[in-house]
Amino acid sequence: MKHLWAPWRMEYVKKANEKGCFLCKAFKEKKDKKNLIIARGVHSFVIMNRYPYNTGHLMITPIRHTGKLESLSKDEITEMFGFINKMKKRLEKTLHPEGFNIGINIGRVAGAGLVSHIHIHLVPRWCGDTNFMPTLCKTKVISQSLGKLHSEITKKSHR
Repeated sequence: MKHLWAPWRMEYVKKANEKGCFLCKAFKEKKDKKNLIIARGVHSFVIMNRYPYNTGHLMITPIRHTGKLESLSKDEITEMFGFINKMKKRLEKTLHPEGFNIGINIGRVAGAGLVSHIHIHLVPRWCGDTNFMPTLCKTKVISQSLGKLHSEITKKSHR
């Protein structure tokens, strides 16, 4: 059996049992670089996924803590979808992806790692990004550090 050394995953394993909502905590701390927050609005914000499906994986979420899609206000929905468009353009300029997956996982059985605070995933995609690693090794290769990518996405030239 071969092993792939991924010590950064231990942070995820340890945080899986933490109490509280990591989205609410990150927003309240007002340490955007540390918490990988890309943008703040009146009703929602954008944060990088620390355990991304792909390079540039962002989450758009309401500020208000809710796990129910139907409880979102029109203002929250409008601002969140505005952020999807804005972040899609910013990722296109920064990373030049060939496509995107945009989705919401509602409920644990649907893949939601955080059930109590709804969020929309914006995942850049490239032709061939589903290589042999996920298929054969159940391992995803992320090609850029989160800190460097945060700096690139938040550059003033993208605003």
